[in-house]
Amino acid sequence: MRNEELFAEPMNPKDEKENFSFFIPDSSFEGACADVAIVILNWNGAGFLRRFLPGVLTHADGARVLVADNASTDDSVELLARDFPTVELLLLDRNWGFCEGYNQALAQVDSPYFVLLNSDVEVTLGWLRPLRDLLEINPRIAAVQPKILAHADPTLFEYAGAGGGYLDKLAYPFCRGRLFDTLEKDLGQYNDARPVAWASGACLLLRRSAWLEMGGLEPAFFAHMEEIDFCWRLQNAGHEVWYHGGSVVQHVGGGTLPKTNPRKTYLNFRNGLALLYKNAAPGELYSSIFQRLVLDGVAGLRFLAGGQLRNFWAVLRAHFSFYGKLGYWQQRRQAARPHLRATERAGVYAGSIVWAYFAKSKRKFSELGLK
Repeated sequence: MRNEELFAEPMNPKDEKENFSFFIPDSSFEGACADVAIVILNWNGAGFLRRFLPGVLTHADGARVLVADNASTDDSVELLARDFPTVELLLLDRNWGFCEGYNQALAQVDSPYFVLLNSDVEVTLGWLRPLRDLLEINPRIAAVQPKILAHADPTLFEYAGAGGGYLDKLAYPFCRGRLFDTLEKDLGQYNDARPVAWASGACLLLRRSAWLEMGGLEPAFFAHMEEIDFCWRLQNAGHEVWYHGGSVVQHVGGGTLPKTNPRKTYLNFRNGLALLYKNAAPGELYSSIFQRLVLDGVAGLRFLAGGQLRNFWAVLRAHFSFYGKLGYWQQRRQAARPHLRATERAGVYAGSIVWAYFAKSKRKFSELGLK
């Protein structure tokens, strides 16, 4: 089968093949990805740049490499000027956060394809071209992520993205290879390519035209879950989001905020509510929001019972912040309303991942009955 035929027809999520084969191109062709811009958003990440940027440059396959600096106060800018003179540097005037930082940076980049790449990601030989060629082959695909493994233990999938992102009926995110804090070993079970609900912002290749159409990332999110919102908007607008297991990277994770940090708890709970409110179809919104509020309350009580008082307060603050900006979220929902739809999207689990994990003790993606 020619690779053009592999992705020629749209795939119904119900018809996804368990053993989907894919074409991995020869990455030895110099300059194959000259139409791609790899953009690393940096804030006080000199250590990560020193550690991982050489590998990005080695395996760029002809792509432009840029670092957008969010007004770092460490020696990031000096390091780049001294040790990485071939890297294009975009200086932002303050710390805009992840979302608006990328919005500001990518407004200055005109390449047909962007890669949003975290500074704490180690890329591997031939990682970029399979992603780029997938978008070249199928114009309906607007975003794709690689297989993301844990840098500390590359036999395990990494928390942020793993083998492709899914959502349950209440918009709780999970991944193939990661349910909540349980990580699977990489045994080749996700060495496929397929549509998913969301692709990880840790390493995300995007079509520039789709980025402009969507207006970039939601600035009010600041950071966390912004890629899920972006991918949901892409799907509502008729685009596809994919995972490609023929490309592999390793992610340190928690490079800016550790997973247990109350600030991260606050952002995840606040943005989770906003994500659902902005994007859920009209007939699904109110029942979903009500159930989500109840489950968030249960999560807060679990933090309290476990002695994690700061995380408990973070959940409360997240909810009050969401209510306080409800007018803003209503405006954002109204702007997206012509595209909101209840039709089945790829990567959506009809059940509750919270119930499956905590009540039924399902710890692996394969136990959910999804393909």
